[in-house]
Amino acid sequence: MTAKILLVEDEIKLAQFIQMELSYEGYEVAVANDGLSGLMTAREQEPDLILLDWMLPGLTGLEVCRRLRATGSLVPVVLLTAKDEVADRVAGLDAGADDYVVKPFSIEELLARVRAHLRRNQPQEVDAFQFQDLSLNRQTREVRRGERSIELTAKEFDLLEYLIVHPRQVLTRDRILEEVWGYDFMGDSNIIEVYIRYLRLKLEVEGEKRLIQTVRGVGYVLRD
Repeated sequence: MTAKILLVEDEIKLAQFIQMELSYEGYEVAVANDGLSGLMTAREQEPDLILLDWMLPGLTGLEVCRRLRATGSLVPVVLLTAKDEVADRVAGLDAGADDYVVKPFSIEELLARVRAHLRRNQPQEVDAFQFQDLSLNRQTREVRRGERSIELTAKEFDLLEYLIVHPRQVLTRDRILEEVWGYDFMGDSNIIEVYIRYLRLKLEVEGEKRLIQTVRGVGYVLRD
């Protein structure tokens, strides 16, 4: 299920850049450029996460956050702010924000925060995944292509699991390394290509159509 993110940011170019990056990661993104429209959109669309600028025309980000919490909304709110004093951070958290990112920020940090908050708010862990005729079960660690059982090594399973949990999303090499191998991985830079090749050999051994597609210069995607 695609996560819905509401971005409330009045700097148009910054809003366009963040929207593009979030969309590229596979999220459904709505954008509002002032506090009041952001509040109305949040109430109407019920997003899975809100990225909320502090300094907005009309209602400030803090006021938007306060009004959302007053209605009982539990949606995660990440404040985007140039304010980095301790008192400012406390004010943001007291208003009901779950997190804050100080401007200027790297898009990689922002995307990591988004992923972390969305993971925390997943209602339950899903064990079984299906894409076309490919199935994977986390609990039993079984993988099947149609009726055929496929034996995978631990890391092959981890990589395929990551792909099938994010179907039709283009996953960059850096993101795959981060999520499957970990931040501290210091091995061969071609490790992803090697394991993608292993997976394709096992998934296509009987001439089945290719599901793991290469996006040249970017990464990989599980799609038709």
